[in-house]
Amino acid sequence: MESVDENVKERYGLAKGRILEIGEESGLMAPYDGYFRKTASFVSLVVKTYEWAKGGEMYEASLEELQGRNRELYADIFPENYGTSYGNPAYAVKMLGEGFGQLLSFLYAELRAMIAPAFEKDCEQLVIRMELFLEIYNSFACALEEGKGKPEYEELRQIIYWFVSDYSENASEKRLREMLCPEEDFALRIIMGSDLDDLRYLYYFGEYISESELKTASYLSGMTEEEVRRIADTYTEGYRIGFEVCNKDISKKKTVNIQYRLGFERMIRASVDNFARIGMRPTIYRAASSVLQGKSIRKRGFYGADANKQYEYDHKEDEALYLDKQYVNRKLEVMGEAYESLKTEASLFGGPAVAETFGEEPFVPETKEETLKLSEKQQKLEVGYRSAAGDLQNEYIKGEERSFTIIAFPVPDIGEKYEEIFRETVKINTLDYKLYQSIQQRLIDALDLADYVEIKGMGANRTDLKVKLHELKEPDKETNFENCVADVNIPVGEVFTSPLLKGTNGVLHVSRVFLNGLEYKDLELTFADGMIADYRCGNFPSKEENRKYIKDNVMFCHDTLPMGEFAIGTNTVAYMMAKRYGIGDKLPILIAEKMGPHFAVGDTCYSHEEDMQSFNPDGKAIIARDNEVSALRRVDREKAYFNCHTDITIPYDELGGLSAVMKDGERKDIIREGRFVLEGCEGLNAAFSCKHDLPNK
Repeated sequence: MESVDENVKERYGLAKGRILEIGEESGLMAPYDGYFRKTASFVSLVVKTYEWAKGGEMYEASLEELQGRNRELYADIFPENYGTSYGNPAYAVKMLGEGFGQLLSFLYAELRAMIAPAFEKDCEQLVIRMELFLEIYNSFACALEEGKGKPEYEELRQIIYWFVSDYSENASEKRLREMLCPEEDFALRIIMGSDLDDLRYLYYFGEYISESELKTASYLSGMTEEEVRRIADTYTEGYRIGFEVCNKDISKKKTVNIQYRLGFERMIRASVDNFARIGMRPTIYRAASSVLQGKSIRKRGFYGADANKQYEYDHKEDEALYLDKQYVNRKLEVMGEAYESLKTEASLFGGPAVAETFGEEPFVPETKEETLKLSEKQQKLEVGYRSAAGDLQNEYIKGEERSFTIIAFPVPDIGEKYEEIFRETVKINTLDYKLYQSIQQRLIDALDLADYVEIKGMGANRTDLKVKLHELKEPDKETNFENCVADVNIPVGEVFTSPLLKGTNGVLHVSRVFLNGLEYKDLELTFADGMIADYRCGNFPSKEENRKYIKDNVMFCHDTLPMGEFAIGTNTVAYMMAKRYGIGDKLPILIAEKMGPHFAVGDTCYSHEEDMQSFNPDGKAIIARDNEVSALRRVDREKAYFNCHTDITIPYDELGGLSAVMKDGERKDIIREGRFVLEGCEGLNAAFSCKHDLPNK
């Protein structure tokens, strides 16, 4: 975004001059004068950063200068400073009052989204936010002149509403271009064009850089080319094989979206070369930081460290300020226009290749009365929007033609044995999938005889579930379970199915689990005919707080969700690594789901691909691709999908038993007291001794 048209350049100059004046001396009444002066000073800092980056001085700066500037941009929301930051809704309400505090905290958070375009040298994205700030400020100035002290709250809310509405069209197209068009190569140019041994490059992205990113990059820099290539090969081969095993033609696809955390550039560079060899070019977009992009506490894209997870959590429902039916309809309209304008690019898009990280201290959020919250009506609008947006995406990026892969690696926050754990993780990611494929087939053969599966907890675990399976009409040609090895979901180790809902009943309980980066204590879900009928956890003092926590972050505002998946994880090696290093609370769901039976609430694993046939390595067709809810797509598509899928795992040491139960009542035990007892699967128990692991490739 090097070039700036004259109109934008003129607007930038005018806005910059006025904001500099406000930062030096605001003419408003207390307490608003303090807010606007402090916020204007932050905007001025971003403006200086933009000019510093645009002028090329950034590339001449020392590591110490880059670190100093990086900390200055994020210091206000660091945990030690957050108590007196206007980014903190609680402080903003305390200083500015109810209503105005939340609104102006929202404004401050949206202005923080200027950091990214400052480094991308995108002047227009700076200007629209600078003008928003001035419009809000001028409302206060006019109110003061009229002797009112402050404007009406609704006047300010309308300014924000029309800001979001007016710029949603450009934002939707820009976001879509970043995902579909390799020409949008801001991050790629840094990755491929920098000296990755010179860690200054990390600061060119404009993300917060902590010691973790620096140590990760330094560790990878010390690896041999062969070691880096091996990691990259596992990642990119998983992506390629994902197309192959699902009988999808990868040759029709030309674009892959790479998502990762900063510090792994050496692996990503090798992966870009690998993808090029199979005819694919990468897109690498930034995780959203603005409401215009649909920011979320779930990072999707490239991203640095979280300066403060509580800050992100406090602003997760900021859209409560403007979300209404008119806005939702407008957003869907402009999204449809954006897809239509890029329909050729969308048809060439193969899907994401995601490199996750784990190892940070588990985050337990504080709930605050002062944060913006979606009303019940807005929650329903949000649910409807997600469903419609999912359908729109599938219309242009067809599920039956795309694929994905996900892999995970530790970051230095995991502790002093980081390098050892990293090597163990690489080992887990490269286990012999042929061996697992054979053992897992034994599991599937037994499970395919069952009418339902019974799962019971052990000790303090209260799980008592019956999971109903589809009936196999031709058992010699059909199967309920997919034999999943290391392709889209790395590492190896699960068999999974989409259970029938009617007949799936009981309680799922785990003493402690981490889902989408959040901790849940004593989580319990009750199912009636496959749908969540009740839910609770023990995170907060009140029942209401706990229910809201689950509804917001597990159920994504839905009143209920179906059990979309039942699976048995077989990666006992990963389980014992977690035990050995005491990192079970830090593993991502990608690995954790392979460490015991797990149950996903939301859509099935075959969402939007139910009618596409696939087969296990033994040649049997996988018929359990649907349930009674997803089948509604044929009559009422809006009721068929929930656009979420969250896996909840019972660890082996909380598992009393897992049995296949036949129609005549005969039982075949698969797991008893946390150990595999089915004939042919005993080899999975070798890892529990900590002396033997299953071999890797």
